[in-house]
Amino acid sequence: MLRATFVGGLLSVMLLAPFAHAQDDETYAEKLGWKKGDRVLIIHVDDAGMSHSSDVGVNDALEKGIATSFSVMMPCPWVPEIVKWIKAHPGVDAGLHLTLTSEWDNYRWGPVAGKPAVPGLCDKEGCLWGNVADVVKHATPDEVETEIRAQLDRALTMGFHPTHLDSHMGTLFATPEFLARYIKVGIDNNIPVMLPAGHDTILKQEYREEAYARVARENKKLPADKQLDPKKVAQEEIAKRFNGIQALGQQVWNAGLPVLDDLHNSSYDWKPENKVKNYIQAFHDLKPGVTMMIMHCTDPSCIFSDISTSGPTRKGDLMAMMNPRVKAALKKEGIILTTWRELKERRDAVK
Repeated sequence: MLRATFVGGLLSVMLLAPFAHAQDDETYAEKLGWKKGDRVLIIHVDDAGMSHSSDVGVNDALEKGIATSFSVMMPCPWVPEIVKWIKAHPGVDAGLHLTLTSEWDNYRWGPVAGKPAVPGLCDKEGCLWGNVADVVKHATPDEVETEIRAQLDRALTMGFHPTHLDSHMGTLFATPEFLARYIKVGIDNNIPVMLPAGHDTILKQEYREEAYARVARENKKLPADKQLDPKKVAQEEIAKRFNGIQALGQQVWNAGLPVLDDLHNSSYDWKPENKVKNYIQAFHDLKPGVTMMIMHCTDPSCIFSDISTSGPTRKGDLMAMMNPRVKAALKKEGIILTTWRELKERRDAVK
């Protein structure tokens, strides 16, 4: 669910800069000072602050496992705990998981800015909407910017200076206007924003699979002589929809912020028993450049199931991050681990 939301949202805004320049062969990793062919990876944990179980998972994934980065959901109730941990670990790579949705049935949160300031972000209970579509339907870009600035302000007020910004459920990638405000806040505050705008090999493959599935559904409704060719449709749409992303990445780069070459966001849908195998395969398949790999490491308590049914997949991510086979695979593949903190330091050093 999270992967599909992000991929679909990202691809819907790639026409924001329609006159893109052709991608050169140099990856953003090379622009940041790594060697040609280097595969550089941020192993990133989402949803810190969502629950105590989430905070424990983040702690273990970074301290006992191979994760290098995480981000915090500022509207959520367990933020004070994770912020205290951040302060006790100077140099840790912690960003803001900018949150505009409250997706669980019985465990919910409202906007940091408050309902009077951002009424379009609130449902009938005064909480953030439960899905991305309702945010797009009801919220204005001004309300989105107000809320994400409020989340940043709360972090700074608590003494937490985030190393980067990213987007819970991909909501900030759902429209060109939302994306523009997200990038604006990052540039205004000199904070890196998660934006995969290089070769995007993984994202293109994910979109190809989405397109195949969509065409298959459409073909069921069409007569035999009107059937669509899924490969042709996918190829045409990929060419069209990725047309603007590289120019948008150049805009962010020119503003002094680092840019990703690719994004891996598939693990949420993997079966827990396949996580170790799949992560090892994902490491093997990485292309040169800087890639961010997203996961949701959590150590579910006895009440986590009352929050969400996602406990098993989240626990699977955590166990994989601490698995010796996964760590050995990283070493075998020669993958270089990094953080958003290092990306920004390297970008600052580029003339």
